[in-house]
Amino acid sequence: MLGLGTGLALIVAIGAQNAHVLRIGIEGRTGTVLPVVLVCALSDAVLITAGVLGVGVVVEAAPLAVAAVRLLGAGFLVVYGLSAARRVLRPGSLVVGGGSSVGRGAAVTTALVLTWLNPHVYLDTVVFLGSLANQQDGDARWWWTAGAVTGSLVWFFGLGFGARLLRPVFARPGAWRILDALIAAVMLTLGVRMALGA
Repeated sequence: MLGLGTGLALIVAIGAQNAHVLRIGIEGRTGTVLPVVLVCALSDAVLITAGVLGVGVVVEAAPLAVAAVRLLGAGFLVVYGLSAARRVLRPGSLVVGGGSSVGRGAAVTTALVLTWLNPHVYLDTVVFLGSLANQQDGDARWWWTAGAVTGSLVWFFGLGFGARLLRPVFARPGAWRILDALIAAVMLTLGVRMALGA
């Protein structure tokens, strides 16, 4: 139960990955929502498990690799943020009632990039959750890990498929512009902070 709560506490924070899943969920294309949610949840499961197996020590020992990932991730976040800002300034790029016209492949690729090129994901899952799990005695660490992985699954499935409840609100183009403005602000802020190493 403690693993579940700790995992949720870290994952629920508003960030690039969650903003992307929310947007895809509101768009409501089941054939796109499911693979995006699976990419995020399964990636977390792999990263948390890697942390429990001790990969966090390797990540901390490779500062150049972490710096390269940080810069790539920062660049992607800035581009993603500018894309969202463009949709705010040019509402003609929106599909009323359906958000953007991002295809399944692009949505899945974006989820992969937002997950694997985000150094904060490694710090949260591999280093932090992995070290917390390893503080548990014996088999308890694997129960703790299962709780954290379950928290990730519950969150991403809830966010991705629960976002459809917001669809009536997003039937108006103005609502999409507000969402995109928030996404642009989050992505650009995270991208700049990541680039600066903050």
